[in-house]
Amino acid sequence: MAVPVYDGEALADLPDDRYLDRELSWLAFNQRVLQLAEDPTTPLLERARFLAIFASNLDEFFMVRVAGLKRRIAAGFAVPSATGMSPTRLVESLTERAHQLMDEHASVFEDVVLPELAREGIHLVRFEQLGDNEQNRLRKLYRSDIFPVLTPLAVDPAHPFPYISGLSLNLAVEIRDPGSGKEYFARVKVPETLPRFLSVDMEGRASQITDAWSLSDEPRSFVPLEDVIGAHLDYLFPGMEVINHYTFRVTRNEDVEVEEDDAENLLKAMEKELLRRRFGPAVRLEVADNLPPKIRELLVRELGITEMDVFHLPAPLDLTGLNVIADLDRPKLQYPAFRPTTHHKLAPVESAQEQNIFAAISRGDVLLHHPYDSFSTSVQAFLAQAAADPKVLAIKQTLYRTSGDSPIVDALIEAARNGKQVLALVEIKARFDEQRNISWARKLEQSGVHVVYGLVGLKTHCKLSLVVRQEDDGLQRYCHVGTGNYHPKTARLYEDYGLLTKNPDVGADLTKLFNQLSGYAPKAKFRRLIVAPTGIRVGLIERIDAEAERARNGEEAWVKIKVNSLVDEKVIDALYRASQAGVKVDCVVRGICALRPGVPGLSESIRVRSILGRFLEHSRIYGFANGGEPEIFIGSADLMHRNLDRRIEALVTIVDPEQIALLEETIDLAMDPGTGAWELRSDGSWQAMRADAEGKPLKDLQSLYIERQPQRRRSGK
Repeated sequence: MAVPVYDGEALADLPDDRYLDRELSWLAFNQRVLQLAEDPTTPLLERARFLAIFASNLDEFFMVRVAGLKRRIAAGFAVPSATGMSPTRLVESLTERAHQLMDEHASVFEDVVLPELAREGIHLVRFEQLGDNEQNRLRKLYRSDIFPVLTPLAVDPAHPFPYISGLSLNLAVEIRDPGSGKEYFARVKVPETLPRFLSVDMEGRASQITDAWSLSDEPRSFVPLEDVIGAHLDYLFPGMEVINHYTFRVTRNEDVEVEEDDAENLLKAMEKELLRRRFGPAVRLEVADNLPPKIRELLVRELGITEMDVFHLPAPLDLTGLNVIADLDRPKLQYPAFRPTTHHKLAPVESAQEQNIFAAISRGDVLLHHPYDSFSTSVQAFLAQAAADPKVLAIKQTLYRTSGDSPIVDALIEAARNGKQVLALVEIKARFDEQRNISWARKLEQSGVHVVYGLVGLKTHCKLSLVVRQEDDGLQRYCHVGTGNYHPKTARLYEDYGLLTKNPDVGADLTKLFNQLSGYAPKAKFRRLIVAPTGIRVGLIERIDAEAERARNGEEAWVKIKVNSLVDEKVIDALYRASQAGVKVDCVVRGICALRPGVPGLSESIRVRSILGRFLEHSRIYGFANGGEPEIFIGSADLMHRNLDRRIEALVTIVDPEQIALLEETIDLAMDPGTGAWELRSDGSWQAMRADAEGKPLKDLQSLYIERQPQRRRSGK
């Protein structure tokens, strides 16, 4: 495609303040998650889940983004952000905003969700609020199941300050020697192997408590584990006087950096780096708001942080544990039950007793939309049938994230044992899944699968499967190109698209790409794919510029994008120039967005919306008017530097007109004023659009897709 070239004067210069800060935009995304917890129309237990998601998201933000900024500042490598903000000022701004959000989070839990749970008979109480019978029951439980696991660590001249592991919940204990009157400090770690909240509505051991959560709809009470430990500290310090105890929690730098050489060295380097991660520097300290100044000063000094990094919060800390409350069997307080259905093109034909994936794909491309279309009867069945089919000669597969008991991994192992040529490209640098992926890589290798780890310096993030099958008319290649990971569990929670196809061009492209990843093919050229790091940014900007040229010529011109994050400055600038030329640009961005929409003279025709809900919007779609013949891509790449420069990503163009229309509709529905969403303003604020002018709730996009699913299957669309 020819790239329009401008002399720099045809369009106005772009202003210096044209970007929003990506880190502050991420915090704005997490604020939208918090708003779902505040929203009274969200089912109550789901509100508790969103509180847990908010807390977990913020943990990762500090472990990776804030920690990375601090590391670069300390090393002298930090540079101003794209907005021109200095690294030090940015850390200050992020910390200040995080303080506000964490205070708001605690308030929503304590003042809104907690009372609502109590009204529904679900009580989260403190140990001292329990009656004698309940306290006695928990005392027995403490002696039998909790006390043996605990390890008190004293701090005195003979015992240096102990290492505090990242994200662990701890008790800071003040004790006194009755004989000498001297006071001491001790730390007790709250075991992560025990349930975060203990039920007081049943008898039983701690290991059995979780089994009872699904037994009844009766009122239930839960006590934080740290409360039970704190009430029985005299068992840990016999002969000493326990003055008081307080909870605290530390967040550490847990990002991973490795220099790789060959594959085996990479495995060993990653295993070494994972061990080092446990001892990363502290970046945040959460403390109960009753913590005395002298203990706070001790923790600040020993952890090497500043007062700015200390977050005073009401107990209980660590609300990621609210997931166990959200999982209670109370259907009336949760989203309505939803069961994915088999895509109508993959359902068994009347003359067949069983599903035949290969015959179905041979009849035409299949565009899957998860979680509405079942993952287990599509992608999972595709690989399982390939593993068992004697006509299948080879399977090639990328694995970025998958589940611990993955049927995908099992299918690859079975295929290798059945004598097929199996290649698995395992990305062992997938953040926070590194240890799991190392285990899968070892397991696959031991089963005879050829395991490779991609290209030096690049993460392999593309979602690809290639099956080579011997048929009567010769070798045929069956392909899957997706926007989501091969993860059966998240496929029920993440919204993603995937293409199953027998198209020879896609088959040839995947063959070239796998050869590039496992061998040496640096100059491979593709027909239906565009591939990062060399092709996606260039390919998208070419198409955006072509739309701008059409707009100048008075032709219909539009760009439609759906991504998780929109950060890349070169793509953003191309969108600005397209808007200046009159191109209509619609962007659905779940998370970070550094583009300023609606700025006069810069981005007046650009709209940005965000959809959040019961499913995590995860698909990536890129669409262009293309002179009346819309060109639509799906794939793995977000518009971030890491995706476009430091990862292997793949987008595939969709050619079926009906499927092109479905993908266009996905974006059009999200942008529809009648659909509930958040709209981005030019100042970086997000406005919730939840009801119309008369107060009537706007339609929920995900509920609409759930309602459509049975109708779609009956109509065959």
